[in-house]
Parts: sequence; structure tokens; C-alpha cells
Amino acid sequence: MLSPIITSLQLAFVTTLILLIAGVPLAFGLSRMRGFKRALLESLIAIPLVLPPTVLGFYLLLLLGANGPFAPLNLVFSFPGLVIGSVLFSLPFMIRPVQTAFEAIPDSLFEAGASMGAGSWQRFYLLALPLARNGIWSGMILSFAHTIGEFGVVLMIGGNIPDKTRVVSIAIFDAVERLDYTEAHILSASLVVFSFIAMVLVSWVFRDRKPA
Repeated sequence: MLSPIITSLQLAFVTTLILLIAGVPLAFGLSRMRGFKRALLESLIAIPLVLPPTVLGFYLLLLLGANGPFAPLNLVFSFPGLVIGSVLFSLPFMIRPVQTAFEAIPDSLFEAGASMGAGSWQRFYLLALPLARNGIWSGMILSFAHTIGEFGVVLMIGGNIPDKTRVVSIAIFDAVERLDYTEAHILSASLVVFSFIAMVLVSWVFRDRKPA
């Protein structure tokens, strides 16, 4: 049972790191955007929230598979392939809380920073990031926890290869198919406890969302 746990933790860590690096600037850009362009981009990012995971996994399989444009990269049934699927599927869980935190910052603070000669990147790093730290922590926790529990996307892209692409959710499915309910209970209970702790952390982080 240890191998799928380690694989899941590795996948969640890498996915969260990528989402932190790419998602935070994207969330900031969305928070400053207005009009139809913003609505279109927000809808595109939010699609994994309503789209069945197997649908996303299927189209990723077509893109990354033997007949797809990215076939030479050999990403199907590999850990990097799992990362790609997880990043796309967990993207809204990073973007939404971070974007909300950025939107809570008054425009007057950015205007004051600009009047003092701060450029756009200086206002982002020195002003927006510190004030949005609660949202960023929340996004990281949600992204990590959501990745740990993924099933449909990782199964379609990574399959079920021991010590390589078998994550906890797939190990639970395997255990149930083998009628090994003891292993299924242990792994499932672990995810329940982990999910509860993650929600407590999110609630604790957001206990005071007002900018300093």
C-alpha cells in the first residue's frame, strides 16, 4: 500500500508547485481583467469543475497518444503524463481562491503604488502577493488535496502501472475489484482523514480574509 501513497504525494507536490508558479500570475491577470474576455477565460478554466474527468482524460489521451501531435514525447502511461492531466484538472482549485483574494485588494492601493513609481511587476510582487497570501495558501491546499483524490483523469492518462502511475484512488479501485476490503478500507479512511484535515486548514487560513 505504500507505493501508491508515495506516487500520489509526489504527483500532488509537483502539480501544486506548477500551479503555484503558473496559476498565481494567471489569477492576478484575471482579477484585473474585465468584460467578455474575462468571462471566456474564466469559463475555460472552470470547465474541469463540471466536465466528467474521463472526458478530459479521453481528449488528453488523443492528444498525447500514439496518433496524437505529442506522441513523440511518450507521455501516455508515464508520470509526466499524470502531471499534465492533474495540472489541467486541478487548475480551477488554484485559480478561484487566489483570484478572489486578489479581487479583495482595493484598487486604491494599486493606484497609490503606481503614484509612488512602482511598476506593474513591483505592484504584483510587493503589494498583491503579500495581501493575497491567504488565498494562495488556500489554493495550494485545495490543489494538493484534489490531486490526491483524482481518479478518472489519472486512470485514462497513466493507466495502472505499479510503482509508476498507480495512485491511491486507483489502488482503492483495485482492492475493491480483488474483494480486498481491508486494504480498501485503510486507503479510503486515509483519504477521508486527509480530506478533512485539508478542509480544516482551508477554513483556518481563511479565518481572516481582510487585507492587512
